[in-house]
Amino acid sequence: MSEVLHVTGRVLVGPEEIRDELWVIGGRISYDRPVGARDVRTVSGWALPGLVDAHCHVGLDAHGAVPRDVAEKQALTDRDAGTLLLRDAGSPSDTRWTDDRDDLPKIIRAGRHIARTRRYIRNYAHEIEPGELVAYVTQEARRGDGWVKLVGDWIDRDLGDLSACWPREAVEAAITEAHRLGARVTAHCFAEDSLKDLVEAGIDCIEHATGLTEDLIPLFASRGVAIVPTLVNIATFPKLAAGGETRFPRWSAHMRRLYDARYDTVRAAYDAGIPVYVGTDAGGALAHGLVAGEVAELVTAGIPPVEALSAAAWGARRWLGRPALDEGAPADLVVYDEDPRADVRVLAAPRRIVLNGTVVDGA
Repeated sequence: MSEVLHVTGRVLVGPEEIRDELWVIGGRISYDRPVGARDVRTVSGWALPGLVDAHCHVGLDAHGAVPRDVAEKQALTDRDAGTLLLRDAGSPSDTRWTDDRDDLPKIIRAGRHIARTRRYIRNYAHEIEPGELVAYVTQEARRGDGWVKLVGDWIDRDLGDLSACWPREAVEAAITEAHRLGARVTAHCFAEDSLKDLVEAGIDCIEHATGLTEDLIPLFASRGVAIVPTLVNIATFPKLAAGGETRFPRWSAHMRRLYDARYDTVRAAYDAGIPVYVGTDAGGALAHGLVAGEVAELVTAGIPPVEALSAAAWGARRWLGRPALDEGAPADLVVYDEDPRADVRVLAAPRRIVLNGTVVDGA
């Protein structure tokens, strides 16, 4: 029998379900003591399922696709922060090679961003017109892992402000086709004016959601549309606004308003029952490994600590259809010195990281 791990202390199977121990046998979780195990390594502390970053971009930087060695460093940075499951919300890189690496986080891909022509960051997206949207959504649904990513709004240079990228009939047809193919659809949205059409068209998730207004919240809640606020990314809005103020003063003022309302927006969404999940937007202009900071930001916004923790752990894994600390599941877990439910800042200092049943933190 290969090395067996014995995790002792407090195993947080769920927010309120705690066990005293679990075993890792053949890379998988068991709650039954193995018979005849001789080579046993003990890891002690507060154990959580591997954290989730539900908005991450491996293989991407501020200029577009990156070489494989850079993508590897990005993934390792996330892993070393305890983030063992990534929803890659759009990348021009092919990262399928990571699936063969047991030492890298598991990735759920959304294919490549789909944007309007000249209405997004250069070198990131397929840039197309509305008549092509269904075809490109079909293509990316088949390439991805059950998700497709649209760019729902971006700056319109003629207008000088954020505006919706797609007409209602185009997104309705595209989302319908994605669902027929078994894929869920999410969209980048900073502003307000694209949200109603996207939600009524059947979208499953909105990224950033800074434009979520009081009148739209009941619509999101009734449709069960999730949001991934990426507050560590929204923190960059004032700097972006300052950089564009001379050329696009209307856009700059809008970005500042969205920034100023960010915590109230997230808290209002949570209070209304809208599902909220943790995502950092790492891999564009942002560094990887920021998941602990995003959980802390949700708490600052007014989400109770245990719920903010769940948005990066049990709840996020359930939403993405991946196991947590379930019997027979791959042993992807993080161990801390203290209870992260009591203080989410504990997440910034993992004691041990176990991926596919192997301790990978070098300890």
